[in-house]
Amino acid sequence: MRFSAYPGAAMPWNDLLDLTLHLEWTGWGGIWIADHFMPNQKDPRGPYKEAWTTLTAIAARVPRVRIGVLVSGITYRQPAVLAKMAAQVDIISGGRLVLGLGAAWQENDHFRYGIPFYTVGERLGRLEEACQVIRSLFENDKTTFEGRYYQLQEAPLCPKPLQRPRPPVLIGGGGEEVTLRIAAQWADEWNALGTPEELKRKMAVLDRHCANIGRDPAEIKRSACATLVPKDIVAERDREEGTYRLPLIIGDVVELRRSVQQYIDAGVDELVVSPLGLGNAREEKEEYDRFMQEIAPEFP
Repeated sequence: MRFSAYPGAAMPWNDLLDLTLHLEWTGWGGIWIADHFMPNQKDPRGPYKEAWTTLTAIAARVPRVRIGVLVSGITYRQPAVLAKMAAQVDIISGGRLVLGLGAAWQENDHFRYGIPFYTVGERLGRLEEACQVIRSLFENDKTTFEGRYYQLQEAPLCPKPLQRPRPPVLIGGGGEEVTLRIAAQWADEWNALGTPEELKRKMAVLDRHCANIGRDPAEIKRSACATLVPKDIVAERDREEGTYRLPLIIGDVVELRRSVQQYIDAGVDELVVSPLGLGNAREEKEEYDRFMQEIAPEFP
């Protein structure tokens, strides 16, 4: 089992750099950054990092760990431009990038910045074409593509990513009819939210999509996001603030270990641990350390 971290999006850069270096030093296997432009709330004025510029800086400063955006909404950037960006980040990182892609879902990002949101069907169609465009650019000298949404004419991508034939492509999302079919066709990795029981059911659907196209489902690594919070942390926050409404998996050390084991039993290869809703770099660092000291050693 690989354990990866998902630092909070509002953290100032210097604090984030300090935290990510600490995560690398303390044995975490990956660092993921969210790709949104503002908080998903009624008042969106709070700070929110731009994902790819942040990831580039992490690539240059933080060694060893896998890095990626979880996940890049395909509506935000043309896929050929995204492929160019990803190739350079892979080079800067020394070949540690995972390219996370998704159909995009956060409406206020689009509405407030004037980015077309499209229908769900069109966003998924764009995601599928983008997978083809990006993989072709990574793997071929030139790419010509005539799709419904994207057209390229003998487009080069130079320099190529360091990883060959390409950086791993991760598809994020749990839609069983379309998203998992796209993942079966184009993904090296797949990520979704959900309980172990929900993920196990979705993995069976992913396996069926693989069978339909003759692909070995074992070729696709599976990851999940979880927010694991010790009971005493929640109790302390409740005393201080009177409320705690984030979707959490709460328990003592034994219960949290049991939760992690359930993800493993469901078939999860990588568990992406969220910022735990604690709000600042010091608190996040303490809880990431607590997880690494008390939970992770049980799952070498």
